[in-house]
Amino acid sequence: MPIASPSTPTFSPSLCRITRSDSTRFVKSSTVRFRPTRPPSHRPLTISARLNSSTTSNGFFSPDNNNNNDGGDLELQHGVSLSRRLRRGGSPVFVTLPADAVMGSGQVRRRKAMAQSFRALAAAGVEGVVMEVWWGVVEREGPRVYDWGGYGEIVAMARRSGLKVRATLAFHQCGTGPGDPFWIPLPQWVLEEMDKDPDIAYSDRFGRRNTEYVSLGCDILPVLRGRSPIQAYADFMRNFRDTFKPFLGGIITEIQVGMGPAGELRYPSCPIQKLTWAWRSRELGEFQCYDKYMLASLNACARETGMREWENGGPIGTSNLMQDPESTEFFKTDGSWNTPYGEFFLGWYSGMLLLHGERICLEAETIFRGTEVNTSGKVAAIHWHYGTQSHPSELTAGYYNTSNRDGYLPIARMFGRYGFTLCCTSFEKQDADEKQMNPLSSPEGFLRQLLLAARNCDVPMEGENSAATLDDGSFQQVVKMSKFYSDDLKTPSFSFNFVRMDKNLFEYRNWVSFTRFVRQMSDTDVFRAYSDFGGGDTGLSSRWAVDCRAFLAY
Repeated sequence: MPIASPSTPTFSPSLCRITRSDSTRFVKSSTVRFRPTRPPSHRPLTISARLNSSTTSNGFFSPDNNNNNDGGDLELQHGVSLSRRLRRGGSPVFVTLPADAVMGSGQVRRRKAMAQSFRALAAAGVEGVVMEVWWGVVEREGPRVYDWGGYGEIVAMARRSGLKVRATLAFHQCGTGPGDPFWIPLPQWVLEEMDKDPDIAYSDRFGRRNTEYVSLGCDILPVLRGRSPIQAYADFMRNFRDTFKPFLGGIITEIQVGMGPAGELRYPSCPIQKLTWAWRSRELGEFQCYDKYMLASLNACARETGMREWENGGPIGTSNLMQDPESTEFFKTDGSWNTPYGEFFLGWYSGMLLLHGERICLEAETIFRGTEVNTSGKVAAIHWHYGTQSHPSELTAGYYNTSNRDGYLPIARMFGRYGFTLCCTSFEKQDADEKQMNPLSSPEGFLRQLLLAARNCDVPMEGENSAATLDDGSFQQVVKMSKFYSDDLKTPSFSFNFVRMDKNLFEYRNWVSFTRFVRQMSDTDVFRAYSDFGGGDTGLSSRWAVDCRAFLAY
């Protein structure tokens, strides 16, 4: 039975205003299933609040089956992590799991290594793990057919190790293509709809399609087999809530809702593969407003403004992706970005992104209300033209942030309205290092602006690193930026997600640096308690780290 979606905000093209219906209603699904929910061939899931194992029975997740195949249990009373019980302030640290922790088939990859890793993380004082829940894995078999089995096993492992779980609901693709070892595309049935109607995907002025994320231009249109993308995301969230309800607020403490490519609230202005290149710091990006749905909205907005000449596409004079901004007509210091036309277009373009974020925040806040879980969203750290007047790479990503306009304050206000935490990467980056490659880059300047916006709106912050590995200097930079946010706040709320867990993390030198960092972010009482159990850098924590590196092959 389809799940009715709540009414969505409406968009006034001239004023970019957002209104919300006060008569939002939900219809609960009558049956919640853990394996693919294709009635009536499977029996319903019954989840016990006592979660002792991640084994399966007859294809279903069975939390009460006793099984020691994962290497044994670390029992903690009531499943509450030792670090959470003993922490006296400080900022908790979470560790993001490998992207393919649950494979495309829905099975957990390397269960024994995962369980061993969890015990090492718990002994090091880590608060919990970040688990990416991929749309392309869970709903791979067809619309409204959900398979949560592998993710349920991970929740079970975390609970037994005394770790919390942050679940990231990832509605984007993972990796750069089929040759990528971490490749997870959108659900096949969604890609089939994109083949039928290519305008469901984003498009730039050259007609190049991007299938990382469904275009927000069709947010409320029934383009996905009778459902809108927003309805599909809401159904996914609602089924997750109903399936994992016994653990929400206790084991699963946060839901991060994906809002765009890489889970970030932005347009895919730079293809994902280019963001991994060393010279991406020169990338201007391309405006993603050329699918028919985005163009229809732009044209309507221009007509209502009375400027029909502003219809039919994005700005001219943006030149090529790699050009110096000062050589372009639109992005140069005195370019058309700072004209009435530029203000109109950028206001519409960023307004559509804010509207998309508002719709998802509204759905998530309503669906998870009363579950005692935090909700969060992510913003991209696009800093490589921060030192210019126009900030071109931010503009093409949808952030209307220039030398004379704060583009992050509206996002922080939106998150604040719905009680969302704001997450962002690049907390380890330093201006001195980045400016050696690109004098216009300023990751610290960008982060300070974003952190001030969050502070002003009383929005909690989550930091992440963007580099694969961190040295002591990078860890110290994270501590520095976290203090920039937290200092002088009466009730600061900052946490850090280390991205990500792999075999290199458990190398002795890296492990010592990492545990030292966790100690700095947390209260020393946590580590004193672990020492009593044989933990710390040289005890249980290090033994498990060495063992787990032998197991891991991520």
